[in-house]
Amino acid sequence: MSDSKPWAFDESLQPREEDLGFDLAPALDAVVQLQAEIPEDAFTSGILGTERAGYGVVIREDGLVLTIGYLITEAENIWLKTNAGVVVAGHALAYDQSSGFGLVQPLGNLRAPLLERGSAAALAAGDDVLVIGHGGRSHALKAKVIAKREFAGYWEYLIEDALFTAPAHPHWGGAALLDADGRLVGIGSLLLEEVTGEGSEQGNMFVPIDLLEPILEDLLAHGRAARVPHPWLGMYTQQAAGRLIVGGLAHGGPAERAGVQAGDLVLGVAGKRTVSLAEFLRMVWRLGGPGVEVPLMLARQGDVLRLNVHSADRSDFLKKPRLH
Repeated sequence: MSDSKPWAFDESLQPREEDLGFDLAPALDAVVQLQAEIPEDAFTSGILGTERAGYGVVIREDGLVLTIGYLITEAENIWLKTNAGVVVAGHALAYDQSSGFGLVQPLGNLRAPLLERGSAAALAAGDDVLVIGHGGRSHALKAKVIAKREFAGYWEYLIEDALFTAPAHPHWGGAALLDADGRLVGIGSLLLEEVTGEGSEQGNMFVPIDLLEPILEDLLAHGRAARVPHPWLGMYTQQAAGRLIVGGLAHGGPAERAGVQAGDLVLGVAGKRTVSLAEFLRMVWRLGGPGVEVPLMLARQGDVLRLNVHSADRSDFLKKPRLH
């Protein structure tokens, strides 16, 4: 398991033990490096690649690792590495598409401490937080919450109360977000440009840990949450300049099969118009579960089109993790 090129945050950006109300060393050691290998014929290999790297967080005494799901989706091989240099193989135990969380079970003893889970509910803009990656204090970053709101992603993803922090951690995938008490309150998902009162700055989006508790036992037992999954279109819709634009399509997905094309403007669903990606997703999801017909209203080269998309379950297109 190779290490990336050495790097470190400036000392002024790193947390100092004397400024904190908790023991920093165990928190640093609870974050592990994660590398995953995905088969070339996997559904997500063309978008997410066949070699993925990021972080994970030990959340139980048996070494269970929580990470961001896109790192382990369809993974064939997973390797975990601790700050102490212990390397063990991992098993992709579960991936929850609604929250974005993924679980990895180490197939050996990581000998790493667990990080206690907290809650993001009380966090607000302006609160101090820490963003921790694998590699110790030099890869830990002092940050602030700059926003807390819903987040809609073009890959048909929507969560409430996502956490946005700045400055940005350059290696965000699966990074741990800690509150002032040293408890895990979020898992790193994205690097993005966040609009502020003085312009914009790069920051990170974190999935709040609160989304894990209601589904954790289901993920451990069945590899997915017990809730009915959302209908999936395979349509990468982007919100820009007050319009919804189809930026791309999943090859062989429902939208492509129905005749949707990249560049189409999305006007609405079932006769109701919208220019909000979040509302568009909610409109689709309110129609029912996977398999429901989704009547789309599109614009293409000045013409208004009405296409019925026979939705699917996204997980049916993915290679599944094997349960023990």
